[in-house]
Amino acid sequence: MNEKTLPLSQDWLGELKQHASEHKLAAAGLVVALFAVLILLAQSLVHLSNSPSSENLKLALLGGSAGFIATTLGALPALLFRSLPQAMEDSLLGIAAGMMLAASAFSLLLPGIEAGTELFQSDSLGALVVVFGMALGVLLMLGLDAFTPHEHDKTGPCGPGFQACDRIWLFVFAIALHNLPEGMAVGVSFANGDMSVGLPLATAIALQDMPEGLAVALSLRAAGFKPGFAVFVAAASGILEPLGALIGVGLSSGFAAAYPMGLGLAAGAMIFVVSHEVIPETHRNGHQTAATLGLMVGFAVMMVLDTTLG
Repeated sequence: MNEKTLPLSQDWLGELKQHASEHKLAAAGLVVALFAVLILLAQSLVHLSNSPSSENLKLALLGGSAGFIATTLGALPALLFRSLPQAMEDSLLGIAAGMMLAASAFSLLLPGIEAGTELFQSDSLGALVVVFGMALGVLLMLGLDAFTPHEHDKTGPCGPGFQACDRIWLFVFAIALHNLPEGMAVGVSFANGDMSVGLPLATAIALQDMPEGLAVALSLRAAGFKPGFAVFVAAASGILEPLGALIGVGLSSGFAAAYPMGLGLAAGAMIFVVSHEVIPETHRNGHQTAATLGLMVGFAVMMVLDTTLG
């Protein structure tokens, strides 16, 4: 064998083994997270049948529906415009990322730690329960990202079996991965019927869904889809928010520790999406400063909303 071929082959085999190892880790994480989610969801089904939880379920559905309406409204300008200046689009997505980060901190993690501390009468145990929930949320999104065929505007298709899927479905799956944790966060925030937690978060999610809906519709138009169809798909993706809200309120009902754990799970999933998808997307086009300033504006707006409505 040629001396130059051997190192190259070894590098290729090493890279292949690394990818296989990463996929095994992601698969294990997905199995663990799905198992935990299914247990939490199953134990909540009976609990949701009583009156207080039914009221919380209605609130969660209203909050998730607000996200669906906002996504639809945000997508409508794509009927008239094929694209926006890239710097403006990156700034709008930066605002959405900032609001998601602030919502994770102020409307999910802090109330979760407070609820956990009150439940266990210990600051450290309260925080650990929330951290455990965050880990489940990250494992869930990591597994879904690795094993769901989907496509992003800049990075192209990924996930096993993407060759067998039409491009439109790859976009739809990508949107699903993005919107599901937002809906879950709204559902979790209303699980205890606490408006001071649910209202600011639902408002923030709805506001940041507008630029997201527009970005999705414009991405579909840029990919060659007709205006009406692009807006329809972007709007239809908002349906995942009320569905995610149902899952979120279910996960956080039942035994007491499920509520702070569910808040942590939703926060972990949202932070994962922001770091893994939204921020890299806004920094690929040379408009890092505009995107970062947008993120700071979004963070500040959400902080004010949480203080005012909370």
